[in-house]
Amino acid sequence: MPHLPLASFLQWGLRPSWGLPRSRTLSSQSQPYGSPISQRNREAKQKRLREKQVALEAGLARKNKSPAEPSKAWTPKEIVLYEIPTELGEKKDVSQPLPPAYSPRYVEAAWYPWWVREGFFKPEYQIRLPQATGETFSMCIPPPNVTGSLHIGHALTVAIQDALVRWHRMRGDRVLWVPGSDHAGIATQAMVEKQLWKERGVRRHELSREDFLQEVWKWKEEKGGEICEQLRALGASLDWDRECFTMDAGSSVAVTEAFVRLHKAGLLYRSQQLVNWSCALRSAISDIEVESRSLPGHTELRLPGFPTPVSFGLLVSVAFPVDGEPDAEVVIGTTRPETLPGDVAVAVHPDDTRYTHLHGRQLRHPLTGQLLPLITDPAIQPHVGTGAVKVTPAHSPADAELGSRHGLSPLSVIAEDGTMTSVCGDWLQGLHRFAAREKIVSVLRERGLFRGLQSHPMVLPICSRSGDVVEYLLKSQWFVRCREMGDRAAQAVESGALELSPSFHQKNWRLWFSRIGDWCISRQLWWGHRIPAYLLVEEPGKGHREDRWVVGRTEAEARELAAELTGRPGAELTLQRDPDVLDTWFSSALFPFSALGWPHQTPDLSQFYPLSLLETGSDLLLFWVGRMVMLGTQLTGQLPFNKVLLHSMVRDRQGRKMSKSLGNVLDPRDIIRGVELQVLQEKLRDGNLDPAELAIATAAQRKDFPHGIPECGTDALRFTLCSHGALAGDLHLSVSEVLSSRHFCNKIWNALRFILNVLGEKFTPQPAEELSPSTPMDSWILSRLAHTTRECERGFLTRELPLATHALRHFWLHSLCDVYLEAVKPGLSHCPCPPGPPQVLFSCADIGLRLLAPFMPFLAEELWQRLPPRPGHLPAPSISVAPYPSASSLECWHQPELERRFSRVQEAVQALRALQATYQLTKARPRVLLQSSEPGEQGTFEAFLEPLGTLGRCAAVGLLPADTAAPSGWAQASVSDTVHVYMELQGLVDPQAHLPLLAARRHKLQKQFDGLIAWNPSEEEAETQRQQRLSSIQLELSKLDKAASHLQQLMDASPSPREP
Repeated sequence: MPHLPLASFLQWGLRPSWGLPRSRTLSSQSQPYGSPISQRNREAKQKRLREKQVALEAGLARKNKSPAEPSKAWTPKEIVLYEIPTELGEKKDVSQPLPPAYSPRYVEAAWYPWWVREGFFKPEYQIRLPQATGETFSMCIPPPNVTGSLHIGHALTVAIQDALVRWHRMRGDRVLWVPGSDHAGIATQAMVEKQLWKERGVRRHELSREDFLQEVWKWKEEKGGEICEQLRALGASLDWDRECFTMDAGSSVAVTEAFVRLHKAGLLYRSQQLVNWSCALRSAISDIEVESRSLPGHTELRLPGFPTPVSFGLLVSVAFPVDGEPDAEVVIGTTRPETLPGDVAVAVHPDDTRYTHLHGRQLRHPLTGQLLPLITDPAIQPHVGTGAVKVTPAHSPADAELGSRHGLSPLSVIAEDGTMTSVCGDWLQGLHRFAAREKIVSVLRERGLFRGLQSHPMVLPICSRSGDVVEYLLKSQWFVRCREMGDRAAQAVESGALELSPSFHQKNWRLWFSRIGDWCISRQLWWGHRIPAYLLVEEPGKGHREDRWVVGRTEAEARELAAELTGRPGAELTLQRDPDVLDTWFSSALFPFSALGWPHQTPDLSQFYPLSLLETGSDLLLFWVGRMVMLGTQLTGQLPFNKVLLHSMVRDRQGRKMSKSLGNVLDPRDIIRGVELQVLQEKLRDGNLDPAELAIATAAQRKDFPHGIPECGTDALRFTLCSHGALAGDLHLSVSEVLSSRHFCNKIWNALRFILNVLGEKFTPQPAEELSPSTPMDSWILSRLAHTTRECERGFLTRELPLATHALRHFWLHSLCDVYLEAVKPGLSHCPCPPGPPQVLFSCADIGLRLLAPFMPFLAEELWQRLPPRPGHLPAPSISVAPYPSASSLECWHQPELERRFSRVQEAVQALRALQATYQLTKARPRVLLQSSEPGEQGTFEAFLEPLGTLGRCAAVGLLPADTAAPSGWAQASVSDTVHVYMELQGLVDPQAHLPLLAARRHKLQKQFDGLIAWNPSEEEAETQRQQRLSSIQLELSKLDKAASHLQQLMDASPSPREP
């Protein structure tokens, strides 16, 4: 199968100031918790704070110069390696303490081989799980082309599929996810041909078919393992024992069987029709391998096999003299003068009054002088050009239909290799079609029949595999009748039997099947499934006028059918097998059931077919998904799946599809491990780009990745990819976004280091059902955990994964790390430590990591393995097969009203922190009073006074009765219309010294404000950012003005110093 959707990475607008860091190793001699590591952590934290301050100041300076310019920087992270001796497939040693900081290479080491060896990814293992549901979930990976490597579009497919698969597995379903790769007929053959010429100077036709196929299989064995390596690096939990390849023995049997059954059902036939033809490949190609390139007008292109650039987008006007009238002529326009020798008529609209008097007349061909009929047809558009068109049925699909309606015989003038045929005459025969174009125009000029040349916009069909211009040639090929099967596929969606998600794809589905034509499946290649059809070779003078073909699973079966057809003994007949192979999409369309053993009734086929879900990129909806539905329903009697989930395309910053020639294709491993710019450029140079394309691609890379790509890790990449919804349109992803997810990983890492330190070695977890929160803060975080569990469950059930990723990010970053951990830290330092918070922390870590595991399998496994087991429960050997938390089991913790009340406390905390920032109280801990005019709210704040003081960084928090006046000289901020906070400033702020500082800050902000006012961006997105920044600065200026006024009042109220 061809490329998976998806296309490339975009909006890389990152300007990191870094080089790839050196790595250090972590062995079993690592330091325990505390001791020198803690000291190093404090020093490293202080260093990071200093660097952050420098970066912020630099960013302010840049903003003063260019208001809209983003200022983002990347600081290199130390790489820690896991070097504890561990045999491949052995469990990772987790007895040692966690390294001080998150390092993806340390975390991702050793886990995947252990998962595979233990059989966690096999359905046979999962049915033994305690949480087994008895339900089945099956899916196949869209088989990537064996020729290349996965790009970031494939990574999106893998990330979404693996998250769904891991959730179903942890839930207790019997899960099968089938891996496979596609033989990619044209792409693989072209690759091997290039290699043979480059290394040995040998062309394919200099070898026998068998010798060439041996070379292809040799290449596949050497190069085909890269995709599997990438899938493992991405953490894909595939059942590798069931891996299949579309050219292996089982697939070959399935392809032959499908061909035979379709032929017997009358759905497969041989006919001479126009096909998409690549002269460079000398083969028919599929519609998806034809790129429609829009040209605005005159454009020169370099094409394979032709030494000089070829002009396109030019309209040549040619005169066809009217027979019998020396001064009369009909002028037509063409962008393809090389097809003039194939013209068999000129057509006009029947109501075009300019040509009414010529109806029924004949015209002289400008090159051959032969008489051509002037025909009338309502399909002609009289307002376009001269209203007269040349008719070339052998080289234009539209002309072929027109010619068929008028009984015109086609005339083939372009051969398979792109040269002119003998029909054109000696003066053109054997000439390359684009050289013939120039010669034809020259002859027209000489004969006085050339009427002009002008720039003309056009759409040029380009072969995506060879880069050559696609020709339409009449060829005898095998075709699949699609109308009947297409009607069933359209009806399946209409009736709801087949669900497409997002549902807006249903319109394209209906439209495509309403217009579907027959499918050409012949390919003039050597690599692929050879067509099981045999030509009956007749004796000279005794044969039929038309070729007779028989179709059989084997030659012996075909010979029996030929004997029945002719009435002669089979041994006397001569059969020749069709040398062509089948379109790669034919075997790909069988993949959902051929991968499970069809046509044999295997246990896998009976247990896992139809598949539970088909997930792929939206660009494959019609060419792959549609054909799977057609052939699956026809050959198995069932839909191959009843649900289809389609994700968006990944494009670059300019909205372009991923292309090596543009330099925007990225290997996911380069984002996972990080890569220097030099290495990226070397990969381009090692490819097959021509010099012009290479120059463009290298320049694009230097612009997008001036310092290379930083190491982000698998978990960060997966989490980021799954955070984009299917309804959001094309996926615009940036390196900085993946880096943000890496920082999220680091936050989780530090949270677990803290929690493990709190738990200690003697901690014994309580059963979750016995956990009883002892404080309102404990109740609040458990309620947030229950809410997060419910959102994750909703996200997986609806397959809207961003619901789950958003909930997880909010819980870990904001609820747990920013609020709960900060609130309970003072209490945890008491001796003895209160028993409630550690038990709550354990539940947050255990449940939180299991919720996270489908998205971040490596990080979740690394940290979960270090948690102490619950007593009385046989722990799961791996988080990948541990029970996924159920929303119903945690419903008793969910307290929406408590969360609503605490949100008011959080608003008060934000107001206090804003006051402290305004008065620059970085170290002081002021006293605070809180006043509410609503009695109910007073009780809310009273229950949370201690965490309010801790989170608000205050010395003490008191409640001021509603009818009491505000204390004099205290700073005030409104939380809402009914709630106000007051902060003591006496002894903490010197008004006389502080006022100039406020004035300086105000001056800086005012300059930024004025710069933004004067700046008029042209892009809508930049204008939105400008407005947001203006609002933010206005708010800050208002706060500064209020603070300055308050300090001035304090100065005016204070007694003046006495004169000496």
